[in-house]
Amino acid sequence: MRLAMQHEPGGPLPPPAGSSRQPFEGGGCATGRLGEKAGQGRGGRMSVHSSRARRPAPAGCPAPGLARASRSLSPVVLLSLLEHSGSLPRRLCCANQSPQRIMRPDDANVAGNVHGGTILKMIEEAGAIISTRHCNSQNGERCVAALARVERTDFLSPMCIGEVAHVSAEITYTSKHSVEVQVNVLSENILTGAKKLTNKATLWYVPLSLKNVDKVLEVPPVVYSRQEQEEEGRKRYEAQKLERMETKWRNGDIVQPVLNPEPNTVSYSQSSLIHLVGPSDCTLHGFVHGGVTMKLMDEVAGIVAARHCKTNIVTASVDAINFHDKIRKGFVITISGRMTFTSNKSMEIEVLVDADHVVDSSQKRYRAASAFFTYVSLSPEGRSLPVPQLVPETEDEKKRFEEGKGRYLQMKAKRQGHAEPQP
Repeated sequence: MRLAMQHEPGGPLPPPAGSSRQPFEGGGCATGRLGEKAGQGRGGRMSVHSSRARRPAPAGCPAPGLARASRSLSPVVLLSLLEHSGSLPRRLCCANQSPQRIMRPDDANVAGNVHGGTILKMIEEAGAIISTRHCNSQNGERCVAALARVERTDFLSPMCIGEVAHVSAEITYTSKHSVEVQVNVLSENILTGAKKLTNKATLWYVPLSLKNVDKVLEVPPVVYSRQEQEEEGRKRYEAQKLERMETKWRNGDIVQPVLNPEPNTVSYSQSSLIHLVGPSDCTLHGFVHGGVTMKLMDEVAGIVAARHCKTNIVTASVDAINFHDKIRKGFVITISGRMTFTSNKSMEIEVLVDADHVVDSSQKRYRAASAFFTYVSLSPEGRSLPVPQLVPETEDEKKRFEEGKGRYLQMKAKRQGHAEPQP
């Protein structure tokens, strides 16, 4: 939400746009808690506390008269004023609501539902907004939050054309140099008012200096309502850090084309997409939006899945997406996908993103991102169909198949609530 007003800290609060009221004056301090109706946070309601006496505002409350203004302003407007004035505490209950967007025909896949890559892009944008705001909430060197990793993202329900997407983001943990953000996506049928949860995702961001995008800055701490929240967040942080290190060994893998491959083999369905990074793909600072990369990865994974089963396909989930290095404007990226595992009704596709500079030959090609996507096959009526079984040929393909089978069984056990105990 953009607020069409400005006020000087310590001065009178200007009236809302279009109002004939005089500026608000007087002392007092307002502290707010973001509730379900004003930003989709965890709190139940917003509480405002003020002093009746006209006296200088206490430290930490730079907007005198804000409590009196709260009697006339809506919760959303008041929230924005609190954020801009610095009076809103950095608590885990605070969330960011991205603008609602209606899904149009150009957002659809061939099956008529909203493209999974479009949803992934909206998720990343919401996470980038709230994490960048938090990382700039204290005085110091300004920064922009860059996407480092996306944990498993589940597509719980399809979103249809004509529905309205609601994306909410919440900071759940911060380490010294990273921010964990939880994102939920709701779809709303504007004809009936019915809403449903379509996606849940966890993303990790790092703050990069605006003066030097290769410099990672420190993250302002957050206030946890319970000690357990911090401990649980630290465990998630250590787990994702370990998994990121384990993915680096794959950085040497290259998807090579094969002439005249047999059906149902890895070579038969593997696909690549080459994309020149332009200004519309990038942030103001010259490197690619994480959401743009994820959408391209989802497109390639979808091509691989469709070639393998020759039916309509949809994204079921995305396993961890690791961003190993930034992609800059003017680079050419090659997004390659290959089938790694098939169960009875699902397919796992590994997607690799490589970047190289087309002008400067001294810069070597490098691995920028990698991920695993899971797709399912659908009939024209939307029912799940059996998937043709993958036929691994080489030793590497057989090894990747077994690794994919392990990931599939592990996630199946978690869904059923019978995960094997750790030794």
